[in-house]
Amino acid sequence: MKTIQVELEGQHLKIPESTTTLALIARKADPGFGLERPIGALVNNRLVPLDNRLHEGAKVRLVTIESEAGMEIYRRGCTLLLIEATRKLFPEVRLVVGQSLGDGYFFDWLGTPPVEPDHLEAIQREMFDSVQQDVPFERERYGVQEAIKHFEQHNLQDRMQLLSTFWHENIRLVHFGQTTDILHGPVPPSAGYLTHFGISSYGPGFVLRFPTLNSEKPLNEPPENQTKLFTIHRQSKERNRLLGVENVGTLNKLCIHGGINQLIRVSEGFHEKRIVEIANTIVAKRDKVRMVLIAGPSSSGKTTFLKRLSVQLEVDGLKPVGLSIDNYYVNREDTPRDEDGEYDFESITAIDVPLFNEHLLGLLDSKQVLTPRFNFESGKRQVEDKWVPMQLAANDILIIEGIHGLNNQLTSLIPPEYKFKVYVSALTQLCLDDHNRIHTTDARLLRRIVRDRLYRGYTAAETLRIWPSVRRGESRDIYPFQESADEMFNSALSYETAVLKVYAERFLLEVPQTDPAYPDIHRMMKFLALFVGIFPDAVPQNSILREFIGGSTFRY
Repeated sequence: MKTIQVELEGQHLKIPESTTTLALIARKADPGFGLERPIGALVNNRLVPLDNRLHEGAKVRLVTIESEAGMEIYRRGCTLLLIEATRKLFPEVRLVVGQSLGDGYFFDWLGTPPVEPDHLEAIQREMFDSVQQDVPFERERYGVQEAIKHFEQHNLQDRMQLLSTFWHENIRLVHFGQTTDILHGPVPPSAGYLTHFGISSYGPGFVLRFPTLNSEKPLNEPPENQTKLFTIHRQSKERNRLLGVENVGTLNKLCIHGGINQLIRVSEGFHEKRIVEIANTIVAKRDKVRMVLIAGPSSSGKTTFLKRLSVQLEVDGLKPVGLSIDNYYVNREDTPRDEDGEYDFESITAIDVPLFNEHLLGLLDSKQVLTPRFNFESGKRQVEDKWVPMQLAANDILIIEGIHGLNNQLTSLIPPEYKFKVYVSALTQLCLDDHNRIHTTDARLLRRIVRDRLYRGYTAAETLRIWPSVRRGESRDIYPFQESADEMFNSALSYETAVLKVYAERFLLEVPQTDPAYPDIHRMMKFLALFVGIFPDAVPQNSILREFIGGSTFRY
């Protein structure tokens, strides 16, 4: 039998030709059957299913759900498990995936009968039956026209629309029971890998929850209350419905056949309307509110939101005055370090909170305050004779932007009624199709890759390398406080990926396949291939998108 040489986790092996990763790890040792069990593999820096055949020189790294890549495989498998169980028990019901909520995905339940807890319990039992039977996930390559015909027979318009602009000759589909879907990424070999999940009622639908390393509550209980965030998601979903753009297929149709410029105008109009509403709320509370605190995760468009909100506040007679938290960093040697021993600039203890509060109190008492200036090159605060005097006039209102804006520790000495908090994030509600969502983190990452490459001198690989650290900081310093916001602003634009694609594809292609960031590069290239690109000509100069692609009327 012909043999090939491969490398498994750094160990060189000689194996029979056409051996799969699954067979390879079964030969080496019992892989286990808990959450630590490998669920996928990185082969030459590409994420693949375990049952892919290996070739000469393959370098294999195993993937578990402890990694984001492995967790995505797990979620994809659980979603197919859910769709098949619902099809069996309630064939007239249409499930449509929505936003992530905590450690799960929200699904709308459309059709009859109306969703009841008993229905969800029956679906969960059916899902676990499939796990016990270890039903396989089967992958098959179709011609694109053949796949479209298949989805047409099952009246799956969303899949048909998505494939109508797919320029490749072939497409991979995945079968699970009687459910067939487009294969948007690797799936587990079989349902037996999906041992932990839960379903719970939530609002007009339900949440499918997945395991995490820090899961404490049972997975069949609702996630923690996120009422404000959920409301914003629902409003955005309804806005997309009114615009006639609920998935990538309908967006692509507008890009090709006309209507995209009107979509851009109306989408931007929604943004402006919402900013005006937030400004009006602040003005209505002007007898108490003295400062506006703006926070949100990376690449949410906070800076442009701040500038546009400031314009609307000036329209109403207020003069926004910015106070930069960046100038209140402690000296570099006093900066806390993270678990890797690196400086943790995202920690709130990297800020001189006592001095910041002292100055806030003085400013709100109409006193003149000398505000510090921080030199990022030296990592030290400048000497006091270079500090800048600041004093608020009668119609001035403080505007403070920073990741800790929603954390009361940042402004602990300021009475709550003086503060108005705004949470800004790009909460995309555009889906690939009914059952495959676009991750909010990916939407923000795409923005950041483009901006970093155009204006900050970072390659896509460099941006991707620091992204996990950025996300850890968001999980610690932003998300726990988001429900405390007085208002939330969704900065996502339903058309933005079509514009970002024009820039991002080029920047992603600059990264060699040997780069450690390549698995994410490969994943994002496949994602962008589903979109029809458009040039940014119709994007307004004050659009939040201009913060990332350039050409803004604002200065940054």
